Amino acid sequence: MILLTPNTDTIADTEVLPSKSVLELIKKKGFIQCGVNTGAAAFSSLNDKGEWTGFDVDFCRAVAAATLGDANKVKYTPLTAKERFTALQSGEVDLLSRNTTWTLTRDTTMGLNFTGVSYYDGQGFMVNKDLGITSVLQLDGATVCTDTGTTTELNLADYFREHKMKYTPVVFETPDQTIRGFESGRCDVLTSDQSQLHALRFKLAKPDNVIVLPEIISKEPLGPVVRQGDDEWFNVIKWVLFALINAEEMGVTSKNVDALKKSSTAPGIKRLLGVENDMGKGLGLSNDWAYNIIKRVGNYAEIFERNVGMESPFKMERGLNALWNQGGIQYAPPIR
Repeated sequence: MILLTPNTDTIADTEVLPSKSVLELIKKKGFIQCGVNTGAAAFSSLNDKGEWTGFDVDFCRAVAAATLGDANKVKYTPLTAKERFTALQSGEVDLLSRNTTWTLTRDTTMGLNFTGVSYYDGQGFMVNKDLGITSVLQLDGATVCTDTGTTTELNLADYFREHKMKYTPVVFETPDQTIRGFESGRCDVLTSDQSQLHALRFKLAKPDNVIVLPEIISKEPLGPVVRQGDDEWFNVIKWVLFALINAEEMGVTSKNVDALKKSSTAPGIKRLLGVENDMGKGLGLSNDWAYNIIKRVGNYAEIFERNVGMESPFKMERGLNALWNQGGIQYAPPIR
């Protein structure tokens, strides 16, 4: 796995972005520059070996597997919430995979395209148990810690205004700073996406002393983001996500993909794995692009479970992120 700090190895490519597609540039330079969170447990963080891991990191790896045939050909640029859009707009990164909420303003005024929803989330609140708080509606007058440059700030303001409550915001640049501010007593409550709250809770010295309140006050459809104006790259990122979801629905995993590629008679699986039809041509990829994703990274369920689900320390339920035919709303167009 390749590590990289911001603003290196990308300047020359950035200068020619208008005349060459991102996919063409990636094939030439041999790696993907992926913008990730500076440290959001379960989604993108450095492990004790100095390797980037997490749900969003695995999506970057899936894109590398699809385009270059090697999931490790990724260089990661850690970005704060304030930095992320500028880094993508300027060409510092090829792709943003950084727990970013899809909104109308971001989709229409920033020169960016959201490629789909990789994780359905919603904003919640975490408090110390000794406060005796059981509902957000009991937080009138509270001091609230949150990350700056996020939809969380606006949702917070809207919710408290709607319910005629007052609060004092305490904002930080990174999730790590936010959880430390909460732990040190800078605020009464911490608000963020529910998934991040459960992950941040594990960073506390005494995680059992806090609770996540039951209310969810917003819709937070999180997903990968690319620059507008490059339909080829936009299509590649969309279909990487769709391939992950379709693979789960078809029961194709990293463990059985080789056997299914050799022996499956199901038309959908044969198309997915590049055995039948010419499904890579329209994407500018080889026909085994989806096979490479599944073989080297896994399907959507495998990525979810090892990073945020029951195989991870966080034990988060699939919820809305379950497949459409299993009680959730994850759904992908067919590969045909």
